[in-house]
Parts: sequence; structure tokens; C-alpha cells
Amino acid sequence: MSKEIFVIPAFGQGHLLPSLELCKHLASRNFNITLIIFPNISSSIPISFRQHPLIQVSEIQSPPKPNNSHPFHRMEDNKNQLALSIDSLLSSATQNPPVCAILDALLIINWTSHVFNKFQIPTVAFFTSGAASSAMEYATWKANPIGDLDLDLCFLPGLPQHMALTSSDLKRRSAGAPRKMGPPDPGEKHSWVDEVKDSVAIMINTCDDLERPFIDYISKEIGKPAWGIGPLLPEKYWESTDSVIRDGEIRSNQRQSNTSEDEVIEWLDGKPEKSVLYISFGSELCPTVEEYGELAEALENWVGYFIWVIQPGSGKPGPREEEYVYFPEELDKKVKRSARGMIIKGWAPQLMILSHRSTGGFISHCGWNSSVEAIGRGVPVLGWPIRGDQFYNAKLIVSDIKIGYMVSDDMSKMIKKEDIIKGVNLVMGDEDVRKKGADVRSKFEHGFPLASSLAFDAFKDFINLTPA
Repeated sequence: MSKEIFVIPAFGQGHLLPSLELCKHLASRNFNITLIIFPNISSSIPISFRQHPLIQVSEIQSPPKPNNSHPFHRMEDNKNQLALSIDSLLSSATQNPPVCAILDALLIINWTSHVFNKFQIPTVAFFTSGAASSAMEYATWKANPIGDLDLDLCFLPGLPQHMALTSSDLKRRSAGAPRKMGPPDPGEKHSWVDEVKDSVAIMINTCDDLERPFIDYISKEIGKPAWGIGPLLPEKYWESTDSVIRDGEIRSNQRQSNTSEDEVIEWLDGKPEKSVLYISFGSELCPTVEEYGELAEALENWVGYFIWVIQPGSGKPGPREEEYVYFPEELDKKVKRSARGMIIKGWAPQLMILSHRSTGGFISHCGWNSSVEAIGRGVPVLGWPIRGDQFYNAKLIVSDIKIGYMVSDDMSKMIKKEDIIKGVNLVMGDEDVRKKGADVRSKFEHGFPLASSLAFDAFKDFINLTPA
């Protein structure tokens, strides 16, 4: 009989999508998988995933939403509901309990590990981001470089010297900024350090080819096995290393957009190789309204081709609303007249854009999914991190993998037009960076990394030998 594993992702597309791929890899090793989710992300799960014979999706009941409830109270309601639902599932599975539970290291471990401990079911921490960000957070906490904002370099013992912290890495936006920017403050212990203490092992959405020193560092520091089992991108991404990927074939729930995938690919087909700059900040975070204005002016002054994706609520601090707070109307008119650029409002076929021969650079917030999608296709990145792990992902891209630049030397200040133009010229014109990108891409030309497949096998052997 196949053994069962529970998989519980955190909220948001950036956590759900790699979790779906994780489930498929585990099922291919003859595990039965139960994916536990709230109904609000149910529509993002493809029908083909639900039809897999070894995977079932369990939708727990969402807690009621009281009028005008505080966000903290809503989170507590979700936490309590999730714990109660898992308790109920485990109580009804006493004859064949899961061999382990793989829990997203963001929130979910903290919310649910006590329930699995109650039933003596081992838990595995799952990091949907990369290894460098978690390793850098841990090493920075240990180094505790408070008060050293003027230092030239702060080396982090156990990590590569080229990942030393600079004064720019240690700075934060002023208290008057609309929202706190950057990773945890120097000396601030990141939550994952305590949350993984009861887990038997760690799985990380990365691979040895990209982040082996950082995977090894995490394993050594916490004294538990840590495996790079990614990047957890769709199977067709790995099957199409030399061709354009069609997002519509592999991702469901494409959000509203003013442009179809066919229109985007037709536009790209008419542009020279490596000539198009792609600009996207993901679906959750974005620059401020003022910085979007600087970006609009920079694109007006730049002479190349570009695709700019703008999401609802762009630049708006606080709760997002279904509106475009800033939209460059005048730039849009000029773009339409000149055919020099395309502005996409809403969903964009990012995998297709990054895999197209015409795409030569990417202005990105450096969320991990976007980062590995670009790295795997060898697209140079102009890093514009906004929050959390994005700063360390950008540092990995610039200082370790060396296929990009930062948009500014001082991310504690507002990004200006001059910063953007300088960065774009570097990313689009640096032949060394482009060659390095091609070298990195060649590592993935044979598909899903062999080291990650072997890591899944090692996990299977480990968990089968782990006593409940």
C-alpha cells in the first residue's frame, strides 16, 4: 500500500504553484498525496492535477468573515480553522495515518505543527523560496551587524565571501516610507529559525546547481537534512528548454488582462533577438506610485522595445483594491503610436515572454518564482527588490550567479529615472552578463535537475525510515 503525505501550502500563488509541482514529484515516487487548501485558492488548481490517481485535494471550510474585522483577527480565525480541520482529518485516519506532513515554512508550520505532534506525525518544513535568502537571514542574525551601517563589508561566516553584506544591504527605508522595505533588520531573528525546530527535515525549492553552498549551510546550522528539490516549475518548462512555452497550456485561472497570449507572442515575433526589456513586479508587491512615475519617464527616454506589466493597485500601500492607482496614460498613447512597447494591464504570460528569443532583459522584484523562471532561461535581470527574501534573491543573482545588476546602489532611497536608465543599459548591453546567462541556461537544457531528482529519492528513503 502506498504511504500518504499531507502537503499544506501557505496562501498566495507564489506558494501554491510550487506546492502543486511538489505533489506531482512525490506522487511519481508512489506516495499518496493529500493537498490541504482553503477554497479561495481552489480555482488555481488545474483539472489535470485533480485527476491524478494518487493526489486528492481537501478543501477545508473557510472561517466566516465578520464585518470590519481586523486583519489580525482574520488571520487568527484562519489559523484556528486550519488546525481544527487537520485535527478532524487525522482523527478519521487512525488506521492509515500519513507518514509525514510537508508544511510551508511561512505561517503553516507555526499554525499546525502542534496538531501533527499530537498525533505523532513527523513534519517536514518546505521553503518555497530559495536557500540563499534563508541562509542569509540566519547568518545576518548570527553576525548581528547593528550599528555598522558605514562598514565596507560584513562577511558572514560559513557563506561565500562574495555574499558579504554591504552598507546598502543593511539600510532600510525611513520610518516615513509607506511600508517597511527590505529583509529582517540586522540582528532580527527570522521566524523560520524557531518554526522549523520540531521538523525532522527541510525541503527547499532550489537545486544544487544554483545554491549548493546555501543548502549545506542551512543543514549544518540547524542540524537536520536539507534537500534542494527544485526549482519546482511546470513540467513543460523543463520539456521546452529550446522552445517558447505557452502559459495557457499549463496554468489555469489566468486573471483578467487587456491582452491575449496570442497578441503578445505575435508582437514578440516581430522584434529582433534579445531586444525586448520585460518589466513585471509580480502579483503581490510593486513600487510606489512615485517610483512608477520614474519608471514611466525612464521608458520614455529609453529607445528600445519593452513589455510592461501593471497590476491592479499598482503602487498602492495598504489593502489592495481592484483599480489602477497609477497608469501612464501618456506613455501608453506614445507606445501605441510607435509600436515600441506593449503595456499589459493584469495577467501576463510570463513563462512565454521569458522563453521567447526576443526577450533580452527583465526588470524584476526578484520574487523566487520569477527569479528561477528567468535564471533557467538565461535572461539577465535588473533587480528591484521590494520586501523580504527578494533582497537576498537579488543579491544571489547579482553577486553569485552574476547574471544581472541592482537597479540602485542604495535601496533605502527612492528609485530615480537615472538609476533605471543606467541599469537597463547595463542589463541589455553587457555581453559578459549575457554569456553568463547562456552558461546558466545550459545547465538546465536537459530538463529537471538530476540532483533534485536524486534529492527526492533521498527524501523518500529518509521518510520511510523515520519513526512516527
